[in-house]
Amino acid sequence: MQENGYGGHMDDDYRRLADRIADDIVTGRLRPGERLPPQRAFARRRGIAGSTAGRVYGELVRRGLVVGEVGRGTFVRAAPHAPAGRALAEPAVNAEVTAVNLELNYPSAPGQSELLAPALAPLLRPDVLTEALRPAPATGTAEARSAVARLLTTPGWRPDPDGVLFTGNARQSIAAALASLVRPGGRVGVEALTYPLVKEIAARLGITLVPLAMDQDGLRPDALTAAHRTAPLSALYVQPTLHNPTSVTMREERKRELAGTVRELGVSVVEDRIWSFLAGSATGAAAEGEPLAAHVPELAHVVDGLSKRVAPGLTVGFLVVPPDRVEAVAAAVRSGGWSAGRFALEAGVRWVEDGTVTRLVAAKRADAARRQRLMARELADFGGAVRSDPRAYYAWWELPASWRADTFTAAAAAHGIAITPGNAFAVGSQRAPGVVRLGLASVPEVELVRALRTLAAIARRGRTAG
Repeated sequence: MQENGYGGHMDDDYRRLADRIADDIVTGRLRPGERLPPQRAFARRRGIAGSTAGRVYGELVRRGLVVGEVGRGTFVRAAPHAPAGRALAEPAVNAEVTAVNLELNYPSAPGQSELLAPALAPLLRPDVLTEALRPAPATGTAEARSAVARLLTTPGWRPDPDGVLFTGNARQSIAAALASLVRPGGRVGVEALTYPLVKEIAARLGITLVPLAMDQDGLRPDALTAAHRTAPLSALYVQPTLHNPTSVTMREERKRELAGTVRELGVSVVEDRIWSFLAGSATGAAAEGEPLAAHVPELAHVVDGLSKRVAPGLTVGFLVVPPDRVEAVAAAVRSGGWSAGRFALEAGVRWVEDGTVTRLVAAKRADAARRQRLMARELADFGGAVRSDPRAYYAWWELPASWRADTFTAAAAAHGIAITPGNAFAVGSQRAPGVVRLGLASVPEVELVRALRTLAAIARRGRTAG
C-alpha cells in the first residue's frame, strides 16, 4: 500500500492522519506559525482524496491546533508543549509549503503578547465586560479622546480632543473621511502611487481618483493646482510621512508649500499618518517634523490607528477632524457601519495610558531599522535601485531592465515568496511596470533573509518577459 508523508497508508482514516500531525505540533517538529501545505497538495502527496484532506484539516482546527486564514492558508497555533528556543526548521524544497509573504506588512515586537495581556485582564471581569461589549459611538469616550490626543501629539501639533473620532481601523477612517467630503462622482486627488485599498474604497463610494505627480519630496503642489483647475477636486488624500510604497517623507518646506496650495484652492485634506510612528528614534523620541495638519488644521482630516503600532487583530482607527466637521464625519462613520468596538477601544485606551503603546513603538522602530539593515546587506548589489527610508518597513525596488514586475512577481511566487508588483499602487492610467514593493514586517528575520537572498538571485539571473 502507498505510504503517506506521515508514515501511514492511503486507507488510514482522517483521524489517524490528524493524530500524526497533532503529534508533530505538540512535540515541536511543526512550530507555531508554520504553514501547512494547501489541502490539494497535502492530498496529492499523501495519496488521499481531497475530501479526506479537508476532514484532516477540519479536525486539526476543531482541536485548536491550527488556524485557517482566508487567502493565506492554514497555520500552526501555539502548542503548549512545544520546546522553547528550537531553531527554525529549514524550508522545504516545494514552494507551496514554504510561502513567505512579503505583501502583508504587520509588524510584531518580541514579547508583544506579554505586554498586551495585562491591560486585557481587567476587561474580562463580568461587570466590566458587560459595558465593554456595548456599541461605541463615533466620538468614543472623553477618556479615549484625551488619550489619543496625547498619543498623536508632536512638538508642534496637538490635536483637539473634541475633534477625535473612532472607527474599527484606519481603513475605515479613510472611508469615513472621504464619504463625508466627496459625493458620488466627485474627484479626489491622490499621489500617482498610493495605498491600494484607497482605490477599492473610492470604487465602492463612486469616487474618481485623480493621480498627481510626485518627485523626490513627494506630492508636487503644482500638480494639485493643475488637476483642480482642470476640474474641481473635492478632497486630497496624501501620505506625507513615510509614503507607502516609496517611503518618501516630505520636507517641511514642501509641507508648507502644499499647505499654502491647499488653502488657496480650498481643498479638504485626508492625511494618512498610519506609518508616521516609525519616523523617530528607536528610543521612542518624537517623530521628525510635523503633520501637514499642523500647517492647515482647518482643512485637515488626520487618519491614524493602532493596527501598526499594536496589532491588527484588536485595533482602533483614529480620525482627527476640524471642529466644524465632527458631526458630518461622525454621521458617515455611523452610516457606513464603521464604528469601533467598545472592547477594542477600552483596551486601546489602557495600552496608551499604561505606556504599552510607547514601548511597542520603540521596539518596532528598532525592529524596522534592523530589518532595513538586513535588506541593505542582501540587496547591496542593486544599489540605488532599492529605494527606502531606513526607518520604514517596506522598500521600493526598481528591477533590472530584463524584468517586468509581473514576471518577477511570478518568478518569486514559484519560489514561495509573495511580493507586490508596482502597478498595484498606480492610479488610473499610471503604470509602474518594472518596480515591486517588499514588505519587511510580517515574517521572522531568518525567513526574511532567506527570501531576500532568493529574490536577489532571481533578479541577477534575469529573464525578459515574453
